[in-house]
Amino acid sequence: MKIRAMIFLIFFLSTLSASLQAGTSQIDTDFTLGPGDILHVSVWKDEALTREIPVRPDGKISFPLAGEIMAAGRSVDEVRGDLEQVLQRYVPDSPVTVVLTQLQSTRIYVVGKVQRPGMFTVQGEISVLQALALAGGLNRFADEDDIYVLRSSEEEGQKTLPFDYSQVAKGKDLECNIALQPGDTVVVP
Repeated sequence: MKIRAMIFLIFFLSTLSASLQAGTSQIDTDFTLGPGDILHVSVWKDEALTREIPVRPDGKISFPLAGEIMAAGRSVDEVRGDLEQVLQRYVPDSPVTVVLTQLQSTRIYVVGKVQRPGMFTVQGEISVLQALALAGGLNRFADEDDIYVLRSSEEEGQKTLPFDYSQVAKGKDLECNIALQPGDTVVVP
């Protein structure tokens, strides 16, 4: 019986370890690049092919010998793989390294009657209430009941999403405390 328990324990721990490793790598590859992000690209043993490259507003990067490569909506590893594949024709057996050096694509905006209106670069998920906190909170002239989020998308155009500060502050109507997306603007009239 002890042998069975030991085998089960070893199997359980190895399965747990594998799932934790898979979870970690999933987190690393889930981040997608966006316009404004800055990448450092280097090709081993070739200083002429080492440079900082911004992701353009159209989502592409330009790199010598490789031309234009789509970066927006893709991971750093995917972009590296594409660059390495194209550059193999010109610089065989040279590994390509791509590193995200500046995260600029996750910008949100808070405008209107807050203490510090402006643009904020955020990492990770942020709610409307958290964005208002980044902006220093509402000023004394703010209308708590008329706050809204402006969101633009190619599919739906521009839309407004209401946010009732006074209800959320009381722990009610929490579904309007949505997670902001890059480019969202919180408006405090």
